[in-house]
Amino acid sequence: MPKVFITDLVLRDGHQSLIATRMRTEHMLPICAKLDNIGFWSLEAWGGATFDACVRFLKEDPWERLSLLRKALPNTPIQMLLRGQNLLGYRHYADDVVRAFVTKAANNGVDVFRVFDAMNDLRNMRVSIESVKQAGKHAEGAISYTTSPVHDIPHFVEMAKGLADMGCDSIAIKDMAGLLTPSVAFELVAAIRTATDLPVHNHSHATSGLASMVHLKAIEAGASIIDTCISAFSEGASHPTTESMVAALAGTPYDTGIKLADLEEIAAYFREIRKLYWQFESDFTGVDPRVLISQVPGGMISNLSNQLKDQGSLDRMDEVLAEIPRVRADLGFPPLVTPTSQIVGSQAVLNVLTGERYKTISNEVKLYMQGRYGKSPAPVNAEIRALAIGDQTVITCRPADLIADEMDKLRSEIEGIAQSEEDILTYAMFPELGRTFLQERNAHTLSPEVLLPISAKEASNQSSRYAANEFRVTLHGETYHIHLTGTGHGSQTERPYYVSVDGVAEEVFVEALNEVEINGSGSSNGNAPRNAKKPASGSRPRPTHPGHVTTAMPGTIVDVLVKTGQKVKAGDPVLVIEAMKMENEIQASISGVIINLFVTKGDAVTPDQALLEIQPE
Repeated sequence: MPKVFITDLVLRDGHQSLIATRMRTEHMLPICAKLDNIGFWSLEAWGGATFDACVRFLKEDPWERLSLLRKALPNTPIQMLLRGQNLLGYRHYADDVVRAFVTKAANNGVDVFRVFDAMNDLRNMRVSIESVKQAGKHAEGAISYTTSPVHDIPHFVEMAKGLADMGCDSIAIKDMAGLLTPSVAFELVAAIRTATDLPVHNHSHATSGLASMVHLKAIEAGASIIDTCISAFSEGASHPTTESMVAALAGTPYDTGIKLADLEEIAAYFREIRKLYWQFESDFTGVDPRVLISQVPGGMISNLSNQLKDQGSLDRMDEVLAEIPRVRADLGFPPLVTPTSQIVGSQAVLNVLTGERYKTISNEVKLYMQGRYGKSPAPVNAEIRALAIGDQTVITCRPADLIADEMDKLRSEIEGIAQSEEDILTYAMFPELGRTFLQERNAHTLSPEVLLPISAKEASNQSSRYAANEFRVTLHGETYHIHLTGTGHGSQTERPYYVSVDGVAEEVFVEALNEVEINGSGSSNGNAPRNAKKPASGSRPRPTHPGHVTTAMPGTIVDVLVKTGQKVKAGDPVLVIEAMKMENEIQASISGVIINLFVTKGDAVTPDQALLEIQPE
């Protein structure tokens, strides 16, 4: 029997699954020497959501992170997760962008490229795999495992054969939601090993509680590499524990040869590091067998809970989890992995928060329905497709065949701001976000989100136990008796409170213009504003008539499609908002003339504000 090798995920998928991808490079580098001496087959350290999180939240250059990790890990291959033609963004890119990205990733330190496609459409993986091979690196073709009426063992085996024919060096079973059962894992690995002569690498999230058993049965069927995570960031929505799997295999024909004592030093380090990220911990990252129905992957659940928290709707998580399978069925049962997990998940949130299914349809769902992400595994819901794209033509070719070369255009768009080819690729992944990041970097004004001190957590816990909900306020000599009776759903900046003032029921809105750190004694430090976000404009009126156009959820205006004096018809797109990393068009509520615009590009907005006003003709 072959020795079993381990890829550890603590530098990528572990913290993506449990603390919303927030670990900073400065907290990775000090432990790299010890990680490098373990003898892992590889360390997954790049790709997935890390690129997005670096630019969006941490204000780190993701290319610099990769280079620093490469220097700190001279003996261990660095592995990344690559979304095929999507690369690390949320759309398909032209082939020249794919080739340039893979080349630069290889040059900066990536040794193993795990390439997958959210639709399991092999056409969308071909150019990435070819580029990896041309760079002289290890190409690992990944099967996104899922269950549905159209996904079975023969389906996945045919895909494995296709990946082998493309020249892949290994096959990964990417069980991103923890849906594999031990018996199915044995059957699937055995079938792939019979159909191909490639090593099988098993990746299974622990969300359903089955992953350790899945790994063992996969090994018995012939898998030679497994994904695990150091205990400080393992289990639940993450992965089986590295130390536990090493112990389980010790003394067997599959012995990894890794020493438990060496792993414990690393685990102790990361246990302390995790405490620094307490504000990103979620109640939804433990073992949860509901995933067997909802199929929400481990990397998505912590981000989903944080996004719902930002919407003031964390209490509606169960409704969203119930809606996700329905949306997935409407879209033809795509595997739930980036970007389809975000597409399906965000649409489910929209359906729940607006109170009406598909009242608002994200731009990404519209593109999906056009075939812009590839072929859906099963036919989509024709009624929903008609709602999304009307009678527009659905493409059947490889989506990237319709995209002209982009690198020259991207260079011209970011000229004078980008300082390297890597900068151009950062802009390509996230145009608006990337441009802002590069401008702030050049101006030396990058400011990462604040990591609240552990003392603030303790103070917050104390104050929550003793917060007053009934008190007297004296203002200009008048005393009022106030009783807080409840709070409503709001945004990160504004929230309604229901109070009784001298026995009279009132609703008041509290708008947060600034936040301060709380120190251990419970006092505030006014010099530390938290991750300054442009506050909602106090000049925007609340919607009072049909001509007031609003948004279904809080977000940021990324485009204004109309101007004052312009005529529009009901249903015409007037604004584009980004919410939950997805872009949504906001339509005109009635036909008429735009008489007031209350927003500009970059504004943060909430559902209880009028964004523009239409006067009916």
